[in-house]
Amino acid sequence: MSKRLLEQEFPQDPDICYLNHAAVAPWPKRTADAVQAFARENLQRGATDYPVWLQTENALRAKLAQMIGAPSTRNIALQKSTSEGLSAIAYGLDWHPGDRIVITDQEFPSNRIVWESLGSKGVKVIEAGLAGEDPEHNIIAALDDSVRLLSVSSVQYASGLVLDLERLGQACRERNILFCVDAIQSIGALPFSVTDCQADFVVADGHKWMLGPEGLALFYVSDRALDQLSLNQFGWHMVQDRGNYDRKTWEIAEDAKRFECGSPNMLGAYALNASLGLLLEYGLDQVHQELLAKVHLLQAALQQRSDLELLTDLERPQRSGIITFRHRRIAPESLFAQLRDQGVVCACRGGGVRFSPHFYTPDSVLVKAVERIPQ
Repeated sequence: MSKRLLEQEFPQDPDICYLNHAAVAPWPKRTADAVQAFARENLQRGATDYPVWLQTENALRAKLAQMIGAPSTRNIALQKSTSEGLSAIAYGLDWHPGDRIVITDQEFPSNRIVWESLGSKGVKVIEAGLAGEDPEHNIIAALDDSVRLLSVSSVQYASGLVLDLERLGQACRERNILFCVDAIQSIGALPFSVTDCQADFVVADGHKWMLGPEGLALFYVSDRALDQLSLNQFGWHMVQDRGNYDRKTWEIAEDAKRFECGSPNMLGAYALNASLGLLLEYGLDQVHQELLAKVHLLQAALQQRSDLELLTDLERPQRSGIITFRHRRIAPESLFAQLRDQGVVCACRGGGVRFSPHFYTPDSVLVKAVERIPQ
């Protein structure tokens, strides 16, 4: 895909500096077109072509498997959100009083609240600190014999810290601990291999770096973990003989579709399938390299300002699409409000202001955003 075609995919408002992909991303033009075409088809033909809709849904599953290096689509389910996927794990596992779950002390609430809710079952949540030069060591040190599950974000939403998932996954396998990864800040931005990190569960909503809509999320479950999860939602869609409505007996689906209890979000499937098509067409490695170039340009521009202080750790070997900073004289909340008023779309996170461009973000937008930071 040429640069010109890429620019045509993102015809954004010239008055806006959009640096908020770590929250909610703009859609590519092809995604908006896919939604409009789907709406028009529903208006004119209803569900006449439902078999074609199913082909699109299957294509989406294949793309999601490709995005994370999954061996098969049988391990892929579609959920409404990251939180729904985490809840399916939390309330699908058979917990016992005294079991422990390890998370980190910088997790987004989605990857904290769901585990804390298991307190009534006698399950305790341990927060491993990420401060210091070796946060992975801190996490692994918390993995004692009472730990059943480690659940971490691949990239911390506030600081942009990228964890070494392969190291953590290996530690879990050596200790027979289940490994869950909230990959919402990775997939679509950074290389991700579920095989290399040996994750049992991967969850990620599509509305951030995957450039899709809210309301549709990836849920991956490994073969070894599939039958460890009991089901808490039931319906016509999660059975093996789906579509045989006259049958009075039923068995749960043999694959991860067992976690999809009811009618699919076809509108979301059309949208996310289009967005992932763009990323895969452009090339995931190319996306990653160009995103890093944007982050480095942004970093250099911020470092030229003596009144700004970077909060993102620049010494880590891996970098994400997130860079967080603070002003030495202006409080983060006030700075965020001033930037918002000037058309800089960003977020107030982690004690500072978070910028999160994507691979397609024009360099001119990065320069303009830094220029709009008040002295």
